[in-house]
Amino acid sequence: MTKFLLSLHVLAAVLTVGPVTVAASMFPRTWRQALAAPGTAEPVSTLGTLHRICRVYAGIGIAVPLFGFATASSLGVLGSAWLIVSIVLTAVAAGVLALLILPAQEAALDVVGQPETPPLPRGAARLAALTGVFNLLWATVTVLMIVRPGSTTGA
Repeated sequence: MTKFLLSLHVLAAVLTVGPVTVAASMFPRTWRQALAAPGTAEPVSTLGTLHRICRVYAGIGIAVPLFGFATASSLGVLGSAWLIVSIVLTAVAAGVLALLILPAQEAALDVVGQPETPPLPRGAARLAALTGVFNLLWATVTVLMIVRPGSTTGA
């Protein structure tokens, strides 16, 4: 059962976190393109698609910690320091996405769709930085999940 839960956990992580990190990373650049070419429909349409990917996969991504807790419980490692740090970093990443990135994307969509769009280079730069932090948090969690400092499993 543990291998099955671990497989579900890894699949959920790959299939949900991957698309969010890619779409969120593409959003600031596409936003800049939309600002540079006002009246062009393609960047605006792409922004909507990227935001939808981030929003939908963020919701589905709740499967990752659910399967993770089930796997950790079956392995008996719920009290391990590496897991606790991973849980905290995952919660921080979720908070950055839900409270900072998604609202910033929504604000960008509201502004870009209007005529006479004012340039917002700082907003795009801030969103790019937040996305970088989000991606770095997930990269750190991934390393912790693989290396598992202090693990006695030999892996």
